[in-house]
Amino acid sequence: MKFSWQIAVFSTVLFILASGSYSIENFHQAFPIIEPDPGHTKLRLAREGLEAIEKITTPIAAVAVIGPYRSGKSFTLNQLLSLSCYEGFGVGHMRDTKTKGIWVWGTPVEMDINGVKTSVFYLDTEGFESIGKSNVYDDRIFALATVMSSVLIYNLPETIREADISRLSFAVELAEEFYGRVKGQDVAFEPAKLLWLIQRDFLQGKSVQEMVDEALRHVPNSDDDKNIDQVNRIRDSLAIMGDNSTAFSLPQPHLQRTKLCDMKDAELDPLYVKKREQLKEVVASIIRPKIVQGKSLTGKEFVSFLEQILEALNKGEIPSTGSLVEVFNKGILERCLKLYNERTANMVLPMPGESLQKVHEEHKEAAMNLFDEQHFGRHHAKKSVDKLDEEIEKVYKNILLANEYQSSKLCEALYTRCEDKMDHLQVLKLPTMAKFNAGFLQCNQSFHSECVGPSKINYEKRMIKMLEKSKSLFIKDYNNRLFNWLVAFSLVMVVVGRFIIKFFLVEIGAWILFIFLETYTRMFWSAESLYYNPAWHFIVATWETLVYSPILDLDRWAIPMCVIVVIFVIYWRCYGRRKHGPRWLLPVYSNPKDQHRTE
Repeated sequence: MKFSWQIAVFSTVLFILASGSYSIENFHQAFPIIEPDPGHTKLRLAREGLEAIEKITTPIAAVAVIGPYRSGKSFTLNQLLSLSCYEGFGVGHMRDTKTKGIWVWGTPVEMDINGVKTSVFYLDTEGFESIGKSNVYDDRIFALATVMSSVLIYNLPETIREADISRLSFAVELAEEFYGRVKGQDVAFEPAKLLWLIQRDFLQGKSVQEMVDEALRHVPNSDDDKNIDQVNRIRDSLAIMGDNSTAFSLPQPHLQRTKLCDMKDAELDPLYVKKREQLKEVVASIIRPKIVQGKSLTGKEFVSFLEQILEALNKGEIPSTGSLVEVFNKGILERCLKLYNERTANMVLPMPGESLQKVHEEHKEAAMNLFDEQHFGRHHAKKSVDKLDEEIEKVYKNILLANEYQSSKLCEALYTRCEDKMDHLQVLKLPTMAKFNAGFLQCNQSFHSECVGPSKINYEKRMIKMLEKSKSLFIKDYNNRLFNWLVAFSLVMVVVGRFIIKFFLVEIGAWILFIFLETYTRMFWSAESLYYNPAWHFIVATWETLVYSPILDLDRWAIPMCVIVVIFVIYWRCYGRRKHGPRWLLPVYSNPKDQHRTE
């Protein structure tokens, strides 16, 4: 027997390990879905209760009951669910309450709401103002219940106090941010319908609606008390909710409240039973499926929604409507940023800074307009707008860097091309100022037209220095080379005039040119002084006319033309004189042999 018992235990352990996780089989009970941390300051998810919600595939609605500690919330929920205290939510006066955080009844109530099958969950919340908790913790419970629920039952004993009004500030902010702004349209979520449930021992005198209206009237504040001002602002803001709130009174079920859990309906006050049934009808009439981003939530979507909200609430020291607005605007921010990125991706870089700024502002305006059309919240949406602006500016900074890089890359390539061209013009076979100036102008124009973007200014400065330096070097080399060419040309013409064509005047002219070049430069100490002489300008103009023109570029055709001239001279020297005889128009040297033959 002992061995069999050990086998059974071992098999059970293996089964649990193999299954991987504990699974709930009986959902007809209450489960925690939100529980406090050990310090009772923040909230965390309880997976046990979330499993009961995640299995729901139909649209979900939630009814949450909030209120002070030991105000009868759990008993009221059991009454709405038609459950006894022994099978429903734990009741405080009967035994130690289990309601720490937020609990859910595992089996939803199926309802047909406007033709839509809806699973309605009932939520019990930890009471306010209990011992050992901070106000921040109470605020988070209230805020979470406000956001989660479709109907928020504010359970109050006897009457409405100033503190009860103050607690509605979060619900009012939500109404201002979401419901009041776009009523009747798809919104991030519609805040819960507020049901004022006041339980009291008597029903005479003022009606519950009169009590609510009176509680929401302005309180005189002659002393400018900040707390009274704050509550008065909440009173004013509650008008925004309009038909989003309902007042309902419920008499005490019995004088002996500690025995309520052991009583049947027949033992309770008949008026209470009647009003309780009316309360069920009121709740059923105002409940609607939970809508988020224009879509009703299923179980898994509801849990995901709950995780986002809990994360937003736990971030700050106190619940912030602004943080919830950020949660709902997160997806819209991503879409707006994506629109900006898609439009800027089509830009061809580089481009001028002014043009880039203009395009950026146009695309940013389009993204901001999209955000204005779709965002949630009025007052607290500014933080989301600032965040969108910040994200767009980050992208724009990267675009500026990319534009600067592409501009630098393009201008550097153009600068290098011009520099190579200037170097090429420096080593022309036959230097010509006209050709250099034409290349200089073309290079300068192409650079100014093609180099764009923020790097253009810096490269323009570099370009000016490079071109000025190239031009200065070219002019100096141009004059020196032209001077040397003229000296060499004069000596060549002396030889040609004397020995080849034997033109006396050609030789004389060549000697005069040679003597002038040599004596002038020595008289004035340098060849550079010649470059300022009017005669030199005439020589330069003549050279430019011969060497370079739009029709003939002698730098390209000099060698072919020289070859042709040499061939022509050789031909004429060898054959032309014999065939045609001498026909000189200028004086030539006389040949003694020719004179002897003539005699």
